[in-house]
Amino acid sequence: MLRIRLRRVGAKKQPSYRIVIAEQTAPRNGKFLEVVGFYNPRTEPETVTIKEERVLHWLSVGAQPSDSVARIFRTHGTMGRFERLRAGESLSVLVAEAESAVLAAAKTAVVSEPEPAVAAVEVEAESEDVVEEQES
Repeated sequence: MLRIRLRRVGAKKQPSYRIVIAEQTAPRNGKFLEVVGFYNPRTEPETVTIKEERVLHWLSVGAQPSDSVARIFRTHGTMGRFERLRAGESLSVLVAEAESAVLAAAKTAVVSEPEPAVAAVEVEAESEDVVEEQES
């Protein structure tokens, strides 16, 4: 039976994972058929890259996701798109929707990042005011 599961990569104590299609009996970092994504839980927010078209193909031919991969797929909407594929919706429409969702998430992440240099300047200015008050 084929499984969609995580394959550990990265340095010691710095794990990141590839999402791969592998035979159920193969070792965790052993033989696999295809890499269909990447997952890094150490970033804030966690980094996930999924080849949506390939994942939907493998799910449609019977590959079963592991529990952790199923959680990632539910979070990113892949499982919902798979259900819609089974109901008869076009694969190209679903893949285009996934790509637009990724672009929208990237734009949101860029807009929401605060500028750390501005915050540091404000803290320095406040600390100088406190020092001047204490000297008086």
